[in-house]
Amino acid sequence: MAYSVALNNVYNNYLTTYAPKASGRYDAHKKSELRGVYNSIVKLNKESPLSIIDESIQSQSYAVKMKENARELRNTIASLGGLDEEELLNQKTAYSSSDDIVSVKYIGDGISQEGENEFSLFVEKLAASQINTGTTLPDEKIDLPPGTYSFDVSINNMNYEFQFNINDGETNTELQEKLSRLINNSNIGLKSEVTHTEEGSYISLETTLTGIEDDRQLLFEVGDSNTSKTSGAVAYLGLDKVSQLPDNARFYLNDEPHESYSNHFTVARTFELNLNKVQEIGAEPIKIGLKADTDSMKENVSRFAMGYNEFIRNTSEFLASQPKTGYLLNEMNRITNTYNQDLNNLGISFDEDGLMQVDESKLTDNMTSTDALESLSSVRKFTNSVLNKANQVSLNPMDYVSKKIVAYKNPGKEFVTPYITSQYSGMMFNGYC
Repeated sequence: MAYSVALNNVYNNYLTTYAPKASGRYDAHKKSELRGVYNSIVKLNKESPLSIIDESIQSQSYAVKMKENARELRNTIASLGGLDEEELLNQKTAYSSSDDIVSVKYIGDGISQEGENEFSLFVEKLAASQINTGTTLPDEKIDLPPGTYSFDVSINNMNYEFQFNINDGETNTELQEKLSRLINNSNIGLKSEVTHTEEGSYISLETTLTGIEDDRQLLFEVGDSNTSKTSGAVAYLGLDKVSQLPDNARFYLNDEPHESYSNHFTVARTFELNLNKVQEIGAEPIKIGLKADTDSMKENVSRFAMGYNEFIRNTSEFLASQPKTGYLLNEMNRITNTYNQDLNNLGISFDEDGLMQVDESKLTDNMTSTDALESLSSVRKFTNSVLNKANQVSLNPMDYVSKKIVAYKNPGKEFVTPYITSQYSGMMFNGYC
């Protein structure tokens, strides 16, 4: 257990330093998928020769970034319809008649019930957070005696006490910035900022959440009447001055009134909405619905092109420092060359850097032709080949790290060894203790 926790800390260090990526819905796996990964690892271990790898810091960061870039490309493809070849790029796309007011994303399973594919929405009010705006103070010496102070914050049915020191000669601005850092680092659901004006500076507190329940008026309260250390800082800084009350979003869905704690919510588990602006009284409601299949396919191809190009760019960054990076780029070129003619006919080409270019007008013409489904099969086959390569890189990024082969296994008498895939984690862990 200790080994696992320590190794996870090491990986997170490299991940946040070299390739910060957030986990998403496509990072969760079924048992059958995990079993497939395990079987792939067993096969890889059985057939790979033993080698000595480059354990430099540069190689470690390179391996992590290669794995994460491959994972990101895989997730991009998965988000466009799934990972089965027949479903690739089949993801439906939602539209909003005004993205400035309401932006929308389709999150359904493609089996929408009748009547769920289109609706109207009128935005009456946006959900609001609570904001406390402190007193503006000049950038002068604090008018409080030095000592240890504290104040209490009640938020999310929890109480927190913040303690801090006021030092002799400290200024108002220094104190505000110190408290702002203290609050931001606490991660209790508040964010703080110090604003500078001609008259001085003030500290503000804002909730990360919006909306309010019926039986409450505030999302958080600040006070120091019953705190454990010296009081007086709350009144001095104005931390308890509420400048904006929290409120719920109010909108009409097909002329029916609704409320939401957040400006971000889902409708019928099919549409993910984000309210951006309030509409004027008398304005036309926003139309939300699904685009035609051909329009969805065009958008999916464009999104795939963006994800593919991002992978190529990130990989190309290592050409000078990691010689084997060229092998991966050559492999990607061989994949594109296989489908190049068919893709060109559709309006998809590749420039000298290997980046994917989409001629939308030509692609549109092919989408509306009588043999559109047959023409698009080449795009799906190409996407599936790219997906397989991304899975391979993610499974074993050590294929592209400089190494020296020291022994081949006896042909026909290979045996399973954990050495090959443990290189990836081991090279980071060995220098951690």
